[in-house]
Amino acid sequence: MRKLSHACVATEELLREHLFGPDRRRRALVAEEGGVVGYAIFSRRFRRSWRGRGFFLEDLYVRPAQRRKGIGKALLRHIARLAMTRGYGRVEWSVLDWNVPSIEFYKSLGAVALDEWTMMRLTGEPLERFAGP
Repeated sequence: MRKLSHACVATEELLREHLFGPDRRRRALVAEEGGVVGYAIFSRRFRRSWRGRGFFLEDLYVRPAQRRKGIGKALLRHIARLAMTRGYGRVEWSVLDWNVPSIEFYKSLGAVALDEWTMMRLTGEPLERFAGP
């Protein structure tokens, strides 16, 4: 996250609104061990009509001092179990290509990289220009 700390604009109020507000679109799992040590934020997703329903993992974080204790795995397992009990066929997420420790962790769970897909983003001035008046 240090490589992206300059881009962090989420506030406590924004998280509270999206995770606990009346129009919430995301769910959160919190891992506690004498305080919050990790969390997972995820949402339902109907993606690519031929694949149907699933969950999209928005964020998975475990405090560095608490890593390698199975906390991240437990959070992901809980989401996987929710998916299975609801008849959802998948759990998907994105990971930055330079985040090798996370990639290796995900692969150790049996996850596969979808190298044939490229994530696209429209933001800032290009977003404003495209949206038009």
